[in-house]
Amino acid sequence: MTVSSGSPGWYLRRLSRMGPREVGGRAGDAVRRRRWRSARPHGPGVTGARFTAVLPAEAIAAVPPDAAKRLIAEADRLMAGHAEYFGVVRDDLADPDWWYDPKTGRRAPWGYAFDVPYRNEDAVGDIKQIWELSRHQYLTVLAAAYAITGNERYAERVAEHLRSWWRGNAPLRGVHWTSGIELGIRLLSWVWIRRLLDGWPGVAALFEGNPVALNQIWHHQRWLAAFPSRGSSANNHVIAEAAGQAAAACAFGWFPSSARWRADALRSLERQLRANTFGSGLNRELATEYHGLVLELGLAAVAEADAAGVPVPASIRLVLLRMTDALAAVVDNRLRPPRQGDADDGHGLVVDGAGTDRWASLLATGDAVFGRLAWWPTVTGSDVRTPLLASLIRPYSKSGTAPAASRPAGRPDHFADAGMTILRSPQERAEIWCRCDGGPHGFLSIAAHAHADALSVEVRHDGVDVLADPGTFCYHGQPEWRQYFRSTLGHNTLRLDGVDQSVSGGPFLWTRHARSRVLVADTSGDSDRGTARWYAEHDGYQGSAHRRRVELRAASQELTVVDEVRGPRRTVQLAFHLGPTIAADLAGNRAVLTWTRDGEDRSAALDLPGQLSWRAHRGESDPPLGWYSAGFGRKEPTTALIGTGFADGTQGFTTVLRFHG
Repeated sequence: MTVSSGSPGWYLRRLSRMGPREVGGRAGDAVRRRRWRSARPHGPGVTGARFTAVLPAEAIAAVPPDAAKRLIAEADRLMAGHAEYFGVVRDDLADPDWWYDPKTGRRAPWGYAFDVPYRNEDAVGDIKQIWELSRHQYLTVLAAAYAITGNERYAERVAEHLRSWWRGNAPLRGVHWTSGIELGIRLLSWVWIRRLLDGWPGVAALFEGNPVALNQIWHHQRWLAAFPSRGSSANNHVIAEAAGQAAAACAFGWFPSSARWRADALRSLERQLRANTFGSGLNRELATEYHGLVLELGLAAVAEADAAGVPVPASIRLVLLRMTDALAAVVDNRLRPPRQGDADDGHGLVVDGAGTDRWASLLATGDAVFGRLAWWPTVTGSDVRTPLLASLIRPYSKSGTAPAASRPAGRPDHFADAGMTILRSPQERAEIWCRCDGGPHGFLSIAAHAHADALSVEVRHDGVDVLADPGTFCYHGQPEWRQYFRSTLGHNTLRLDGVDQSVSGGPFLWTRHARSRVLVADTSGDSDRGTARWYAEHDGYQGSAHRRRVELRAASQELTVVDEVRGPRRTVQLAFHLGPTIAADLAGNRAVLTWTRDGEDRSAALDLPGQLSWRAHRGESDPPLGWYSAGFGRKEPTTALIGTGFADGTQGFTTVLRFHG
């Protein structure tokens, strides 16, 4: 069922997922919004403001030459007006229209911010396209190019665009004042822009000497203090809000409320980081890209506090340490993490050029701040962000307030609280990597960024997607595609009677959650001759239970998946989605898979359950089936193998994937 957000039914379903405290908080927010409509004070006057949170002299010199080269190439493309956001190429960045959506051609309406129907694409356009530019992360890239080269044309362009944005987006007017995550990330960008432009003669007049800039910075922080994400919405958004508020209150601590904003933001960050993170270190949203976003935001907030000499709660560093170790544990041999749950290409801090590996960068920063463990994978490549952040963040062992952490002695492969298990063969060159999903449906009562993917598997060979998680593609405006990419049929699992395991109430709302339970997670067979095993079940289909067993035999390079359905006779669809580089030749219930990796031909055989009738689907649109989304707003055809038939509880469905060579 596809449900649009913003309809009366959606509001009722959304309300049903809130507790009394959240309802009361949102009622107070509504009253405050009405009051602010006619009471928009100007920020307090500021005299003698100085920016002191500068980079150490050696930080820029520590940027590796190849990373600097990529950054400057990216900055030059931006200077020429060129960029790409979510699959849409733009050539208008020399003088951008802050309200224009190049995807639909629509322009967001003017008016009081909280009256703008930003979820309605017909009225506003694609809100992600409009918001992304105004995160000002492309301006942090230009500012970093100035810091590295000293070329003032980069600084002048940044100043021109900031003045344009401040002039065209008055406080509480328009679409850029409707969402706290946008304000938080924008504040973080402004802090880094000010820092990276510190050597430019015009920077003080642009920021602390500019009443318009001061008014904008004050209103952003006032907004964040008044309208925090609450209750069932307190996911990655609240982390961005707290991180941006903390960063600005540390670096721009020029206002009467700065000390209170700073203290409140750090308390919120401490509380929400713990709430958003499992004890194992994985993010509770079970959406890997948000693990990366939250980790980036947390590190950036700590950098600002350390630069300002503001004490950071000890548990903040501890959670970030655990998140970093968890990331190091789950990546494959090419440093790619799982493709699980929603992904929207969101970043906390961008100072790198195209081609920089996000996950390698995070692990490099983790090494600099926390120290790598012996089992961590080797990090290759370079980046700009690591030496800059590391120059501001106190090393964990020297932070003064950091508790002694018990870190894993060996590489973890089963995260019981998150229900994630990684089976992997020991071969370094041609690693078989398999993620098994037996965890919670998602985070909080709405599980906003979850997919209906219980008991799904994701399999890679030497970093190549073989049995792939198809990704996300979109959030707003294309409900049939939103529904497909987060559906049960859109994942490598089993569907009964043509319905999803969990029930959707809207594009970011689940009204019933399938509950999964891992029965066996024996990864001790991760040796040349051993067998690793995983066994789990879920209760998403009332009256029936789906159980799945997965075994990886390293010696024979063979993965076996056995599906069992306990309960009455029901129709069944078993789906296996292939990665976009995999060619498939399906004959009966056997598919021969071929692909190329680093110039070498690779192959595998996929023996599918003979009780089912198998068809290959590729790039179908009515309804969607056979697609892969490498990033937000982008999709490409891929092959989906779908087996249909009946489950009567008397036998299992066995699938065997054998890799050759």
